[in-house]
Amino acid sequence: MKKYFILSIVLAGLTTSLAAQERQITLEEIWGGAFGTEGMDVLHSMKNGKQYSILNMDRKSRVISVDKYDYNTLEKVETIVSTENLDGIAYFTSYEFSDDESKVLLATDVESVYRHSRLGIYYMYDIQEKKTQKIADHKIQEPTFSPDGKKVAFVFNNNIYIKDLMSGETSQITDDGEKNKIINGVTDWVYEEEFAFVRAFEWNADGTHLAYIRFDESKVPEFSMDVYGNALYPVQQEFKYPKAGESNAEVSLFVYDLESGNSQQVGLKNAYYIPRIKWTNDPDILSAQVLNRHQNNLELFFYHVDEAKAEVVLHEEDKAYIDITDNLTFLDDNSFIWTSEQDGYNHIYHYGKNGKLIRQVTRGPWEVTTYYGYDSKTGRIFYQSVENGSINRDVYAVKLNGKKKQRLSVAEGTNSATFSSDFSYFINAYSSASVPPRYTLNDAQKGKELKEIVNNDALLEKLGGYKLSQKEFSTIHINGYDLNMWMIKPSGFDPDKEYPLFMFQYSGPGSQQVANRWGGANDYWYQMLAEQGYIVACVDGRGTGFKGADFKKMTYQELGKYEVEDQIAVARQLGEEPYIDADRIGIWGWSYGGFMSSNCILKGNDVFKMAIAVAPVTNWRFYDTIYTERYMRTPQENASGYDDNSPINHVDKLKGAYLLVHGTADDNVHVQNTMRMIEALVQANKQFDWAIYPDKNHGIYGGNTRLHLYTKMTNFIKENL
Repeated sequence: MKKYFILSIVLAGLTTSLAAQERQITLEEIWGGAFGTEGMDVLHSMKNGKQYSILNMDRKSRVISVDKYDYNTLEKVETIVSTENLDGIAYFTSYEFSDDESKVLLATDVESVYRHSRLGIYYMYDIQEKKTQKIADHKIQEPTFSPDGKKVAFVFNNNIYIKDLMSGETSQITDDGEKNKIINGVTDWVYEEEFAFVRAFEWNADGTHLAYIRFDESKVPEFSMDVYGNALYPVQQEFKYPKAGESNAEVSLFVYDLESGNSQQVGLKNAYYIPRIKWTNDPDILSAQVLNRHQNNLELFFYHVDEAKAEVVLHEEDKAYIDITDNLTFLDDNSFIWTSEQDGYNHIYHYGKNGKLIRQVTRGPWEVTTYYGYDSKTGRIFYQSVENGSINRDVYAVKLNGKKKQRLSVAEGTNSATFSSDFSYFINAYSSASVPPRYTLNDAQKGKELKEIVNNDALLEKLGGYKLSQKEFSTIHINGYDLNMWMIKPSGFDPDKEYPLFMFQYSGPGSQQVANRWGGANDYWYQMLAEQGYIVACVDGRGTGFKGADFKKMTYQELGKYEVEDQIAVARQLGEEPYIDADRIGIWGWSYGGFMSSNCILKGNDVFKMAIAVAPVTNWRFYDTIYTERYMRTPQENASGYDDNSPINHVDKLKGAYLLVHGTADDNVHVQNTMRMIEALVQANKQFDWAIYPDKNHGIYGGNTRLHLYTKMTNFIKENL
């Protein structure tokens, strides 16, 4: 076991009294927000590249404003809009500028629909005239300025509308929208969740055309959830949810001509999924990415509006699957930047406007993790990668020709950048296992730090008064691979004693839990458990991310096989350490992690004494098409892959203590998974514990919910490990 250490929050060099060091973390503190970090609000870089805007709220006066700041001085320059001066608008929660930054959309009374989608009342504020205009009298979705800022397109009741801000008139573009049947301009549930976008319409460069995707959900099976609420009778929420192997929405692409008022359907061959559309810099050319159902055949189409003709300019195939990103970037000459795993690692490529490869820009046995953009003035591409180790992240720049690569971040850990619009500055967000988030202004030319914006030194000082442990990073050799691992031991660790081991994992395809970054609430929970005598560990096994495509895609068609084998083997190997009690090993996880922990206590019943599964998938036949089939193909094609690795089919193997937790309003991993697992356990006459949280979604939060859940899990660990 190769080992290296990154000292955690306790070893930050702070000195405190012995009495203060005896203080231990409590669940009430964790879920009461005692250890929250200071951050930066999402900022908008102004077009001049020298200034940025931030949404601010004065907690005393309750005044909300959009304020402009100078990058160089970080000083406030002016207030763009404030509720102090807005008649009838008491608050707003987000803002979005028009392209010329003369107008801004303000969102009020926003409510969530699903994970990414929102409904709200929106206003346009004219910065020069200092006047507001309501976009619609009812809640709408995804309002978006036209390029000239004179119109706003939006979706209401599954139809697309365009409001003319000059005349105040609103035109209806589609008229066939109907709940649970036809959707225009926004995505259905499964696209939103798995392709991670909501707005399915795009303005072209000169605002003469609007492209949009139409979803026909008529053949998609409907799912229903009871919402209990506080009324005498519960209500049912019904929505279309395609489970693995079932029918998806039929998608089609249209281009609406504002002058003629007509929509033209785009002819796309093999368009089972249309996960992205984007206009090129040429207002007459629309790009569309098209996937087959297996998601291993991707075609990039260019649609020429004037000729009503679509052509394939790029084609990729993979033996397993192809991930969709937002990295497609068109340059001034309509050549484009593209990221791909075609050489075995995720890298940046430059293609001509005809789809011919010009060059591979980055290369090496490491992954590009984020693409930030291209600066046409300097000819440089900015990106984030794991070149400095798969648990770290750094910011880099490289010329379009692949030369003069430069590392712009310095500190080892996790660095991410937010660039000014002209790429002259970037705000670097940095953290590590020992350093909480720190935000600095940096020069983009060489990465030089110009000044600190935000730090969390006060949190470090506060944590110096607690009894905390170091987080040890290492690798452990399992099943032929060196897997990344972290471990937290009690602060008074004695190598001559035996400790119970509590393992955490997620293990989903392409995921990562072992990373050199500041932890969240769960890390404080692990610290609390460590001080109560447990060793806590986490290992990223086969199928996780940032070690190349082969490592990630090894679990293809066998979700829950190799990942489970790795976690069982890790537990066995760690159990051989003299300081770990091999008879007291437990494991827990949430969502995919709950699927894993369930499998581990069943298939590894001679290794794990207890397991906790929160919101788990218990049978992949219950989960959605896009995610599940990407990794498993359909149940009709791969029945054994589904059934051999689903916990629900192995309940007879249960020996240890098992806690099953779910929220009844989980629209993602339905409570059906847990209910069917319970019935299988009952019929196998297996004793277990379970907890159901009424009207809670996949996150299981709200009020005291998280405190209650973690109290239950902590007590379960103490009683059974």
